[in-house]
Amino acid sequence: MKTLSRLSLLRKAAIIIAPLISLIFILFPEILDKDKPVIAYTAGVALLMAIWWMTEAIPLAVTALLPVALFPLLGIMNGKAVSSTYFNHLIFLFIGGFLIALAMEKWNLHRRIALRLLLWIGLSPARILLGFMLATAFLSMWISNTATTMMMVPILLSIVAKMEELNPSEGIKKMEKGLLLGIAYAASIGGIATLIGTPPNLFFVQIYKIQFPQAPDISFAQWMLFAFPLSMLLLAITYFYLYMLFFKNKKAAFSVGKEIIKKEYISLGKMRYEEKWILALFVSLALLWLFRKPIDFGLFTTPGWSNIFIHPKWITDGNVAIFIGILLFIIPAKNKEKGNFLMDWHTAERIPWGIILLFGGGFALASGFKQSGLSAYIGGSLSHFQNISPLLILLIVVGTITFLTELTSNTATTETFLPILAAMAVAMMINPLFFMIPASIAASFAFMLPVATPPNAIVFGSKKLKISDMVKTGFWLNLIGILVLTLVAYFYMRLIFHIDLSVLPTWVK
Repeated sequence: MKTLSRLSLLRKAAIIIAPLISLIFILFPEILDKDKPVIAYTAGVALLMAIWWMTEAIPLAVTALLPVALFPLLGIMNGKAVSSTYFNHLIFLFIGGFLIALAMEKWNLHRRIALRLLLWIGLSPARILLGFMLATAFLSMWISNTATTMMMVPILLSIVAKMEELNPSEGIKKMEKGLLLGIAYAASIGGIATLIGTPPNLFFVQIYKIQFPQAPDISFAQWMLFAFPLSMLLLAITYFYLYMLFFKNKKAAFSVGKEIIKKEYISLGKMRYEEKWILALFVSLALLWLFRKPIDFGLFTTPGWSNIFIHPKWITDGNVAIFIGILLFIIPAKNKEKGNFLMDWHTAERIPWGIILLFGGGFALASGFKQSGLSAYIGGSLSHFQNISPLLILLIVVGTITFLTELTSNTATTETFLPILAAMAVAMMINPLFFMIPASIAASFAFMLPVATPPNAIVFGSKKLKISDMVKTGFWLNLIGILVLTLVAYFYMRLIFHIDLSVLPTWVK
């Protein structure tokens, strides 16, 4: 209660203090640049948004609307221009992906996939942890981390409850903690593997494009070529880490697990007509995303299907997502109790429109940074970093973002820092992708506190974990994640995205 009271007090203070800080920059623009006051105006709005986002003084989506209200008044951006930043092809990518996810939930396909994967892998102590983590990570690549965790936790708790009934022991309670943490961590780690897996990934792509309009597009396949191996590597490390902490030398406890999961799976019945259609559309969407553009594997290059059209560059991953999403509303369902079609608008209304506004606010803020000259100003201020090793700075950036998101929204942190990192990279004469991509991924690597990510909060809400359990386990995993991400980014990411640290790309303007 004391913690909640302090949090409430902080939010109330932020409502008053943040506008006062912002007002200082607006009334005294010479603080930054007396010849270009719009730089200080933008900084004032950015600080206001950052403080309100990080304290959640008012709803995040409402804070995201501040550029619409303030940018035209302060002469930062034209009202029509700032409004248009709130809707773009990446928003449609998110909407299309979410429609598929909602369809899977509506017809229970996501539950069938999870249970089937658990049965395939097996249910020894080592395998049940692996099964839950793989199922969670796979689903989190395509549907929200929150929805995935919400689905997996009840399955886990029903299995553990039966085990405790047949063989009550402290060992089972310890393993239960490991399984819950495994689900939470796998949801966050799996989400980084695809562009739609978690909001910071999409924030990065659009903010990068706003800052550098001439830069080549980052496709779904290119992102996955880098992020999927990283995700699987960290998932494997996390699995062994949790196994050693919670599961070693505990074999007998899972003797009844397979029967419970079999019963759960059998209760779903045979795969229905609707599930088959959604699975087919889901696989089609993934393949269309992966092979939209040519992929160079070194020894050979796969052709991109978009090249069969007149203007292949006009086609985006968002267009593909919406095309498949529309099909969900056209293909009829046989089970009329759940609607006449695979998807209905009542279900589609569950799309998190607040997150979409949050996307828009971040894109608008990034546009304001660029148009006002604040990005260039920050870049000039950070030019002295040129003499520091890029690897060391990358480590500091990844570490800062990781631990900051323990206390703040990962989306808000990403939106606030990416324009700054873009400016810093340009000042250092380094490809901006070198800092922006790892920072976006690091926003999903907060494993310590319940407030850090929705998956953490959900498993903590099961009341089977103490904060001390999460902090002790998550702190070391944070450090592991920081080290792994930094090394993979430095050695592997540079190959995938053709990053030469000695050359500033020609598209940086």
